[in-house]
Amino acid sequence: MHMATIIMTDEKFTTLDQKIDALIELCAAMKQENQLLRANEHNWLTERQQLLENNKLAKSRLESVLNRLKSLEQSESN
Repeated sequence: MHMATIIMTDEKFTTLDQKIDALIELCAAMKQENQLLRANEHNWLTERQQLLENNKLAKSRLESVLNRLKSLEQSESN
């Protein structure tokens, strides 16, 4: 009876060891995925900032064109 308890304990330790190895692998995979997601987030934020700057520049140019058109229209009406 004592021998069966020892064998069961060894099996439990083997199972536990396998589960720990699986958790270590999962943790490493999640860490790698997290790093990739953080890099993607950084890229998206950088791209967003560039788009906002381009939008601001386009708005400024459009306002300039509209102001020139208004002044041209006013000068033609005078």
